[in-house]
Amino acid sequence: MKNGLITAIADVLRQGETLLQTIDDENYTRKLRPAFNSAIGGHYRHCLDHFQSLLHGLDADEINYDHRARDHRIENDRAFALAETQRILRACESIPRSFLDCPINVRTQINYGNAHGTLIGSSVGRELMYAVAHTIHHYALIAVMCGLLDVPLPADFGIAPSTLKHQAQQKAA
Repeated sequence: MKNGLITAIADVLRQGETLLQTIDDENYTRKLRPAFNSAIGGHYRHCLDHFQSLLHGLDADEINYDHRARDHRIENDRAFALAETQRILRACESIPRSFLDCPINVRTQINYGNAHGTLIGSSVGRELMYAVAHTIHHYALIAVMCGLLDVPLPADFGIAPSTLKHQAQQKAA
């Protein structure tokens, strides 16, 4: 299970590498209106923001998803985004497997009336799972955007593993 989580992290970040190596600078930074008021680079930065917040939180003993770096270089510079993706992958791969079960507090803004965010207990492994799932969700949006821009992506980009499994079972039946 724990090795599966590290594999999932590597898989999702390598999909990001594929995106960055496939798309050109213009399409990476182009805002798509009216359907999206954002660019693919902005969604990709948002994905990395969550991994960065998580990794920073491991040192701070509290993950705060609201205090994201929001580094505009990631959304505007594919080479920088690729380097940051690779740095995050190395950092995640270096997390000791035994550390995945460690408890950690997580703070995030989930309602409109609480300016300090909500604090809840979790585990390092659970938060890594969240970062992967959150990234896949944004990859689905990126896949739609790439489709609008005629940017080719692998067929499984942005599709949840459970959906891929279900599709395979349906084809086999």
